[in-house]
Amino acid sequence: MEDCCRGSLLSLLHSLFLTAMSVFTEEFMVIGPSDPIVAVLRGDVTLPCSVSPAMNVENMELRWFRSKFSEAVFIYQNQQEQREEQLAQYTGRTSLVKEFLTWGEAAVRIHNVQAFDNGMYTCFFRKGSFYESASLELKVAGVGSVPQVHIQGPEEDGVRVVCMASGWFPKPEVRWKALSGEKFLTFSETHAQDPEGLFSVEATLVVRDSSSGNVTCSLLNPILSQEKAMAIIIPEDFFPRTSPWMSAFMVILTLLMLLLLGTAYYTKREHTAKCREVQEWKKLHREKEEDQQAKVQALKTRGKAGQWPRKAQLYAVSVTLDPKSAHPSLAVSDEKTSVTLKDTAEDPTILFSILGRESITSGRCYWVVEIRNGDKSEWSLGVCRGDVDRKSLHLESPEKGIWAVGRYLENYYACSIFRILLSCRQVPHRVGVFLDLKEGDVSFYNMTDDSHMFSFPLASSSGTLFPYFMLRSGDVSLTICSVMGGPAEILVPLNNPPSSLEEPVSLSGVGLKSVSDVDGALPGAESPLLPCSPEAMSP
Repeated sequence: MEDCCRGSLLSLLHSLFLTAMSVFTEEFMVIGPSDPIVAVLRGDVTLPCSVSPAMNVENMELRWFRSKFSEAVFIYQNQQEQREEQLAQYTGRTSLVKEFLTWGEAAVRIHNVQAFDNGMYTCFFRKGSFYESASLELKVAGVGSVPQVHIQGPEEDGVRVVCMASGWFPKPEVRWKALSGEKFLTFSETHAQDPEGLFSVEATLVVRDSSSGNVTCSLLNPILSQEKAMAIIIPEDFFPRTSPWMSAFMVILTLLMLLLLGTAYYTKREHTAKCREVQEWKKLHREKEEDQQAKVQALKTRGKAGQWPRKAQLYAVSVTLDPKSAHPSLAVSDEKTSVTLKDTAEDPTILFSILGRESITSGRCYWVVEIRNGDKSEWSLGVCRGDVDRKSLHLESPEKGIWAVGRYLENYYACSIFRILLSCRQVPHRVGVFLDLKEGDVSFYNMTDDSHMFSFPLASSSGTLFPYFMLRSGDVSLTICSVMGGPAEILVPLNNPPSSLEEPVSLSGVGLKSVSDVDGALPGAESPLLPCSPEAMSP
């Protein structure tokens, strides 16, 4: 009898253990962005969420909603979009980014962002009877019209000036200041919202000091930090006098009207001249771009066209990977020129990174990296400050000491606190990193079509820099192309011309190659300067 009871007890404990393990394996946590997401009015924005530990969410119920569960922005269930509970204002404006559902990442893209999209959202993931959710904040911002300023008339001991503007979101900050730069702190303002939720503002200022000359009304968008302003001249004779001038009132009024007409004429003339300058600048900029493209095409023929003016000289460096700096999930080749992921099943929010062995402290240099399966994976590359703690890093940005470009979800970005979307004409199978510490910038080029991708300014206190490589997910490898020449003459971005033609880079433990007969060449896939190492050619 005792043996029978003991057997029943063991069977019950075993059943309870299996049930607990089953429940445990079904549990997960939903993670959303920790910082607010900023969206520009009438643009597109993505609201991402992920589960931890990473697991396939294709068969889960995924829901994004506003303050109530029933206020659905987007619903994904039974592996397809469900529209029955979707709010009417989101119909036809939302889509699901499905590329990384198997890795536990899902994102809803909202198209044609409106003012009412501003606010809190909740992403809800359900698997069976278990569910979890996370909150995220979307900040919508839009810059409206230029303020219109006019004199309304005398006001007790001063002049009443009114400033009006419309089409702003959120509510703009109003600022008044005198010609001397002194700010007016006392004024009134009223706001109203149109049917689209955009703000119009009317601010009234009473100017009592006739020596103020002219006053400026400016509106500032607090999210985008963008400002628009308009100034108006207030004639000294328009200010009230201690002794009445009733007999001369008509004369003053006539002078004021003439002055206003003159101001309007002057403003129109200045506006016309400014528009002419802008058109001329655009024409010159377009001609420079066309000239640059023509020069790049000419260089591809290697001598069939004439040489063109030199812009900047960068020295090719032999970059090798430092295995000691690699994340344990990365595999480094024996030649220390290629890196891949060992295990892609880890948490996709972790950045698996490695540094180059060479430290860079001054001068100009470049290297080229080949990306295998880069259009199907997540990766980034660039430069990293030597004192960055990469173990606790979850976001790459210049503020964190990393200047890089890469691919996230299904787009190419410049890595920043708010990712900057890049427009690539062709898939960047090779990316050139051009570091100019003299001028203070790092530029990235798509070596597939010799096009400029993005440039970051570098602070003077950037310190010692190292080549930086990061893999996040996918069957991807980054391979450093071998160096068989340099220096290379490149076209730097138009908004950052160099002041000197030559300055060798200062590196720790690396030699420099030098070739003086290459002018203006962007070392690309067809360049003789940078043949790729053998492992980069493997399938």
